[in-house]
Amino acid sequence: MKQLLWYLIAGTRGGETRGKIISFLKQEPSNANKLTSSLHLDYKTIRHHLRILEENRIILAINKGNYGAVYFLTPEFGKDYGIFEEIWNRFGKK
Repeated sequence: MKQLLWYLIAGTRGGETRGKIISFLKQEPSNANKLTSSLHLDYKTIRHHLRILEENRIILAINKGNYGAVYFLTPEFGKDYGIFEEIWNRFGKK
């Protein structure tokens, strides 16, 4: 998991956005529209990063396929959240 998180957060261009999404979802499970308004990002940008995070089993969607699908951190990722915090504190949080 550590290598995957390094890649997703510190090793790619969209890492900062993905880090912001993960941090937000830790505090408050949310749908794409709420993330868009809360993070002040374009809806398509949010959807793109949600897809990447979901494909890598960082988040999961309830009611997937619906406009209001709610995203949560996966239980597996929850166990490794400390690894994310370490990476995010070092490279993110701008």
